[in-house]
Amino acid sequence: MSLAPLTLRGHNPDVLTCVANLSNDEVFTPPEMANAMLNLIADAWAGANDGADIWADATVRFLDPFVKSGVFLREIVRRLSNGLAATIPELEDRVDHILTKQVYGIGITELTALLGRRSVYCSKFANGPHSIARSFSTETGNIWFDRTEHDWTGGTPEIRYDPVTSEEFTVQINQRCRFCGANERDYQRGDELETHAYALIHTDDPHALIHQLFGADMQFDVIIGNPPYQLSDGGYGTSAAPIYQMFVEKALALDPRFAVFVTPSRWFAGGKGLDDYRQRMLSDHRMRNIVDYPKLYEAFPGVKIRGGVSYFLWDRDHDGPCTIQTMLDGAPVGQALARYLDEYDVLIRRNEAVPILDKVSMRSEPTLAGRVSSRKPFGLATNFHGESGPQGLSDPIELYGSRRISWTERSAILANTEWIDQWKVLMTAVQGTSAAVETKFLSRPILARPGTACTETYLVAGRFDSEEEAERYASYLSTRFVRFLVSLRKSTQHATRDVYSFVPDMPLDRHWTDSLLYERYGLSGEEVQFIESQVAAHDDSTLEVSDD
Repeated sequence: MSLAPLTLRGHNPDVLTCVANLSNDEVFTPPEMANAMLNLIADAWAGANDGADIWADATVRFLDPFVKSGVFLREIVRRLSNGLAATIPELEDRVDHILTKQVYGIGITELTALLGRRSVYCSKFANGPHSIARSFSTETGNIWFDRTEHDWTGGTPEIRYDPVTSEEFTVQINQRCRFCGANERDYQRGDELETHAYALIHTDDPHALIHQLFGADMQFDVIIGNPPYQLSDGGYGTSAAPIYQMFVEKALALDPRFAVFVTPSRWFAGGKGLDDYRQRMLSDHRMRNIVDYPKLYEAFPGVKIRGGVSYFLWDRDHDGPCTIQTMLDGAPVGQALARYLDEYDVLIRRNEAVPILDKVSMRSEPTLAGRVSSRKPFGLATNFHGESGPQGLSDPIELYGSRRISWTERSAILANTEWIDQWKVLMTAVQGTSAAVETKFLSRPILARPGTACTETYLVAGRFDSEEEAERYASYLSTRFVRFLVSLRKSTQHATRDVYSFVPDMPLDRHWTDSLLYERYGLSGEEVQFIESQVAAHDDSTLEVSDD
């Protein structure tokens, strides 16, 4: 009998470090991260059970409800095999007990289920001749997968005609799945293709699903995994909607003793459709630990997940603060700090930033969220382009657009026409680079004279009657202080109005500098040093001003 996964762990390289990701939606977890997550579980279990070793307990049940490579289950089996040696001395009996009584999984696709079984059982068939399990009667063993279909609903009726009989009939088009929101146009597939209708989130009753798959008495002590991240939502270009929050909520509904999941960190402060999820997670005092990787590509090499990734430990019996640790370049940075996550409406991911924000917030000043415009301030889309010059236009205005300035008729402006003849400060609505760590957070402000407008490429950050006020405001937006406060809410390249919600709306009776702002809010030298370590100075302070 082959016991390679248990006896050859010292072999280098680990094959699961060499498997390419199927997509950015279904990212494989590196074995190093999987083991760090299991260490967190082991520490929490010991703390709750008088120092007991979870790996020496033959009754603990583990579930990975979104199996991809099988790395979590494989590492659990390895640890249990070592920990149970005294309890079940015979290796083959011990391994068979672990595989049949303690570790369970749900594949997210047929391919990942096969890969997971190969990682855990050493065979894609749990009852095959090469399987290290002896007692399974089925090919799937405890790593289940079966094709699941979407449940289409809604849509709009469309009249069609039979090409042979010309008989009229009505079909519903543009339906969406009532469980995951998938668009029928993108995910109504033939039998030869994956549906991406993941079983765990395509049920109203996850307990009933688990009972159907693994038995009516099944209750899991630990649920662990890395769910799929997103699905195309039928929007423009590569628009996608997150779905990892659905997996987390269904898994937690199974009421495990502990749960630990790795997901994008975008939910901390933003993300499409994540507002309710963020509110629930921040207010859930069963959140015990968060380990955060803000640096692009660090947690998952080669996979671009803007905003980074993190894993968290949820403890059913915990009721208190959550310990947050930031990781950079493979090592902890800053001090791990236990704090309540719902101090603010977003999660402040760096512990060092919290006392700075507290000093700013305690003044209860109005913020720039009340001054900055919403998207599409003049009603013009990003792809709207005017003429190359004002010649031939009856009432021309200058238009700031994507990558160039053009000219258009005043009558072409669809919204907020009264803003045209004011001084304006414009900020790009998207600001970010492909750098591993963002350091600017906002672009340089553009000072736009009266007689100007802009497309959706920009937000109108402020409107003024005088050039002097506009210049002071633009200078204020360029400070490291402002951009640091923006960074606390900016989880991706999008710099919408919401990211300005921590920035005080200062009186423009002076030219605000970082030194004046640090003094105003009583920041310590250490706090100033932290701000300036996170936010790079702009290359110069020159403001872009439109020509007459």
